[in-house]
Amino acid sequence: QVQLVESGGGLVQVGGSLRLSCAASASILSIDSMGWYRQAPGKQRELVATIAGSATNYADSVKGRFTISRDNAKNTMYLQMNSLKPEDTAVYFCHAFMLRPYWGQGTQVTVSS
Repeated sequence: QVQLVESGGGLVQVGGSLRLSCAASASILSIDSMGWYRQAPGKQRELVATIAGSATNYADSVKGRFTISRDNAKNTMYLQMNSLKPEDTAVYFCHAFMLRPYWGQGTQVTVSS
């Protein structure tokens, strides 16, 4: 069992930056893979970025703007979001897979123009 708690969302202007955090209740060294997903109103949840070991993967829409990372000592995963666009507005969810998928409760990111 692992609990995931996101933080760091908020309201930001176009071109601004935010850093999301996902704190896990268990050692993330034991988690096979972690990632960020997002869901905009009226749309399906979509992959933003994943990290497994040192390997990272990004959606085309965020490549070059977002960076996923993890701090094993703090059991925390991060998503640094730069050059934010209105289309980045969504609820962002933390995801982890350890025998089964786990989800956080989500954090709202709103990019205003």
